[in-house]
Amino acid sequence: MTPHNRQLKTLLLRLLLITVLFTLCRALFYCFNYSYFSSISFGELLRILFYGIKFDLPAILIINLPFIILSLLPIRQRELSWFRQTLKLLFLTTNAVALVANCIDFVYFKFTLKRTTADIFAFINTGDDFTRLLPLFIKDYWFLFIFFFVMLWIMIRYFKKAEKTGNTTEELSTLVYFRKHSLIFVLALAFFTILYRGGFQLKPISIITAGQYVSARNIPLLISTPFSIIKTIEQEGIKEVKYFDEQKLQALYSPLHSADTGTFKNMNVVILIMESFSKEYIGGLNNNQGYTPFLDSLMQHSLVFENAFANGKRSMEGIPACVAGIPTLMNEPYITSRYGGNNIRPLAVLLKEKGYNTSFYHAATNGSMGFDNFTKLAGFDNYFGRLEYNNEEHFDGHWGIWDEEFFQYFVKGLDKTQQPFLSAFFSLTSHHPYPVPERYSKLFREGDIPIERSISYSDYSLRKFFQTASRSKWFDNTLFVIVADHTGEAHAPYYSSNVGMFRIPVMFYMHNSDLTGRRKEIVQQIDLMPSVLDYLDYDKDYFAYGESVFDTTANRLAYGFINNNYQLITDKYALQFDGEKPIALYNHLSDSLLQKDIQAKDLKELNYLQDQLKAFIQVYQRSLINNKMY
Repeated sequence: MTPHNRQLKTLLLRLLLITVLFTLCRALFYCFNYSYFSSISFGELLRILFYGIKFDLPAILIINLPFIILSLLPIRQRELSWFRQTLKLLFLTTNAVALVANCIDFVYFKFTLKRTTADIFAFINTGDDFTRLLPLFIKDYWFLFIFFFVMLWIMIRYFKKAEKTGNTTEELSTLVYFRKHSLIFVLALAFFTILYRGGFQLKPISIITAGQYVSARNIPLLISTPFSIIKTIEQEGIKEVKYFDEQKLQALYSPLHSADTGTFKNMNVVILIMESFSKEYIGGLNNNQGYTPFLDSLMQHSLVFENAFANGKRSMEGIPACVAGIPTLMNEPYITSRYGGNNIRPLAVLLKEKGYNTSFYHAATNGSMGFDNFTKLAGFDNYFGRLEYNNEEHFDGHWGIWDEEFFQYFVKGLDKTQQPFLSAFFSLTSHHPYPVPERYSKLFREGDIPIERSISYSDYSLRKFFQTASRSKWFDNTLFVIVADHTGEAHAPYYSSNVGMFRIPVMFYMHNSDLTGRRKEIVQQIDLMPSVLDYLDYDKDYFAYGESVFDTTANRLAYGFINNNYQLITDKYALQFDGEKPIALYNHLSDSLLQKDIQAKDLKELNYLQDQLKAFIQVYQRSLINNKMY
């Protein structure tokens, strides 16, 4: 073997080493999240591990592109000791970062049920949540460092072994040396380009391509975190699609709502958004197996929707959906996207024009997840956070003020607010690391997973809020809307399915009213805005993506976006769509874990649902891109 061939062999061995470590990460990812992937057979797991390499290579090649170019440059300096040491440092540093990203998703996946995407950078740069929570993450998940340092040790050891294969100096003239190595350089880059693209097809492989190899549910196992981040960085924002002409589009879906013919009611509206309150934790919605005795009792006097869905999996997706009726059908949350500054006329704006006072309460540190800025854009005149509360004795040590104390602060604030008012409250404590005040350490029972005990505390805080609020003069003239921002960590397999992972409580309560009963139709977070306006008999036309729960003629659908795919849920079916074609159609009533794709068996339903979803996507993308959400 000639010296220049040895150099190429050394490079290939080092890239093979990283490929093996990425595959090891995929296996560990599977082990850490076995409950989510438990339906995968051993044969299918091996198949995923094999095809996963195809999706690892683009990420590995991009991460190592500077290393590859410097290793193949047709110059003699690359044989010098200082140059080799620089290459070593570059290789170890960049690939260590990639391995850290993979390791983080071993545990972070259970919260989002998707691989981390490029929006992580927006989260890091929004407020100081990342810097405050990083030490807590390190403390709680210290064991990840064991896996990381073992892989780092392997990388260092075998980097040296591969180095020996190419450690030879060539006795060639400078011109001959340059010619030979230039040819290798060009051919190697051409070969690596083909690997990066995933083959000779027209477009490079992307997250959507993963749907050709596995079901949407298993895409997070097939791809790696670096691949997910790189491919979502490449996305320049949503692109306007045109599935239908204007006449057909209007017939399928319109976000324009007509004025109500009744007399507008000047009643107060309070939206209570409960952190991570999955349907799974609510006894009144889960065969009395839950951790929310107060919420269960309040359901006896409320209008309850048993089949309610979140439009996202994170708080930064849930808040715009709940208070502004805006879903996030893209990888980056609406709040941090390029469309976050669009001209919108959500609920608070419309009610302010009716003379309402508007406020938003969130006990976290001001600036957390950008909610203070977003709620201003959404029409809330006043924001109350940890800074305004101004009593660090009630700081939970992690996120902000304990729920119990901040709920009472909320009541006092409303007591001072002139009616009518619209106020939203976002609870806090039932967020990782799921603390409970020391004085209640023996009051709330442990659950199957840590969050359930914290859910009980937040439910207890909600009880005390209603006890106090019921004595306020504004209470009897107030419509309460109770909803979750998103679901929390799942215990039962169903609540990790692509349908179950979005199931939340939605209920309407008004003291001494006819808002009672239980209804089974599909409801989603973006339906809250038109529902409130409908209940108040709002007398002007307005723009809203959702439909009023009180409109018996409306299509009852729920939209979602996860792992780069769209989803449409009806009372019977769940359609998954990649933007170009259907991926799968499931009957989630008879197939709760979504194991049997029935596209071929029910083409009529498939075509109908596909048209409904396409129409919504077309209107959604057009209104965001053209800044016409009004």
